[in-house]
Amino acid sequence: MSAERAPSPTRWWTLGIVALGSFMLMLDLSVVSIALPQIHRSLGGSFADLQWVFDAYALTLAIFLVAAGSLADRIGRKKVFQVGFAVFTAASLACGLADGSAELSWARAVQGVGAAIMFAVGPAMLSHEFHGKERATAFTAFGAAVGLAVATGPLIGGALINSLSWRWIFYINVPVGVIAIIIGAVRVRESLNKRAHPTDWAGLATFSLALGALVFATIRGPVEGWTSGTTLGVYAASALFLVLFVAIQRRLGERALIDPAFFRNRTFVGISLVAMIGNAGALPSVFFETSYLENILHVDAWGTGLRFLPLTGAMFLAGAIGGGLIGKVSFRVLLGGSTLVMAIGILCLNLTEADSSWTVLIPALVIAGLGMGAFNPARAALAIGVAEPAKSGVASGINETFQQVGIAVGIAGVGAFFQHSVSEDVTSSAVGKQLGADAAEQAAHGISAGSLDAVAQSAGPLRDKVLATGQDAFMSAFHGAMTLSAILGFIAAIIGFTMLRTKDLHATALSTIPPDVDDDGEVRPDGPTDVAVGAPA
Repeated sequence: MSAERAPSPTRWWTLGIVALGSFMLMLDLSVVSIALPQIHRSLGGSFADLQWVFDAYALTLAIFLVAAGSLADRIGRKKVFQVGFAVFTAASLACGLADGSAELSWARAVQGVGAAIMFAVGPAMLSHEFHGKERATAFTAFGAAVGLAVATGPLIGGALINSLSWRWIFYINVPVGVIAIIIGAVRVRESLNKRAHPTDWAGLATFSLALGALVFATIRGPVEGWTSGTTLGVYAASALFLVLFVAIQRRLGERALIDPAFFRNRTFVGISLVAMIGNAGALPSVFFETSYLENILHVDAWGTGLRFLPLTGAMFLAGAIGGGLIGKVSFRVLLGGSTLVMAIGILCLNLTEADSSWTVLIPALVIAGLGMGAFNPARAALAIGVAEPAKSGVASGINETFQQVGIAVGIAGVGAFFQHSVSEDVTSSAVGKQLGADAAEQAAHGISAGSLDAVAQSAGPLRDKVLATGQDAFMSAFHGAMTLSAILGFIAAIIGFTMLRTKDLHATALSTIPPDVDDDGEVRPDGPTDVAVGAPA
């Protein structure tokens, strides 16, 4: 029997660097929505440009998550993690220096690549360094760093924007990143897996093109026209690349970017869909809540961060409680119930009006926050639980990819709906007809992007009419977008209640769950009845 490997004396440094990197990348995902109105006022651009500032990061994060993990296994986790941290830090500097919305979006895309590398490789480094009870401690700290970033992001962002400028939400990453990279070079040890499969570059390329084309067509649809040759052509290209991607994955099998064997497990398919569709509804709601607070209620960035405390506080509380319920309540109830609660909270945002007090948001924020917070621990546990231990990291990476795809496509799709609704209402209104077709369309684009006051000011004698019409159009589109986001949440809940089964867990995960914790009223057998991911068929 082989002796147990001695703990590394530098393992706590590894935990510190990984936790810090995760905090930074999640902070940048949550804080940017607070800064979008200031970014628009500083750099200009259209509503689509604002979507790209948010979506470019989520898009590359989704694309490179799985590939980064496999590459790190082959050439060294420390080496790849350090490269990812350097890319993230350099891209943060480029974001802060950007002179236009296009430059900022490209820098955000590069930042997302660095974030994907850190998020994929960090947990693998912790798994290599920590064992037994210490591993649970390490991953608890890792999860706490992610949760803390989500909870404090709006406040940190608001403080930096109000006291300095929006550029400092990116600049702050630079000195922290440089220090972390230096410490990592000296105090973190290398690890790799010599038996890891080569990176599936063909799969990565076709997946990138399919997802990028889908998001591009959805964001550009309201501008180009949904039936235009450009829009339809890009959608067709997306479908073609998706077909090629699936064909490549089926041919490569276990060596694929996303192993098709995972999708023979009904519960893995279910949790992937729940993660994707649920986040497609959740993140757009935060995106547009920020726009409502800052552009309709005229709250500044710091005030917006404060007003998000009911959401982030509820998320933090529910995350702790939800994590404790894993193994005591079925995944069907936890995930179906949490997405249902989230959808109800988002639907409550329809209670807002242009002249409402911000306090009308509190019930919606608390309810949605409870659902979002309870969702994440159960999602992560189930994604890992359906796979054999040797493949748990891959399973987690695939699920994270689906989650980020949902964010990217959700921002694009719900945003396109919002922009189209504003345009329809403004151009068909009485004041829109007075302005003329071209001027009304330009006004609609400005209102969508959060420049209602500037649009009204430029309308001269029609100022008051444009302001009133713009507010009505914004609120109508906001309510429609929140309804659409809630519908996505309800769909995710239905999938959670109908597709997730405790008996589909791998035997190692199933053994930790008491027999009375079942989800379908059936007597559970000793092991999973379906083929678990990684088990022989």
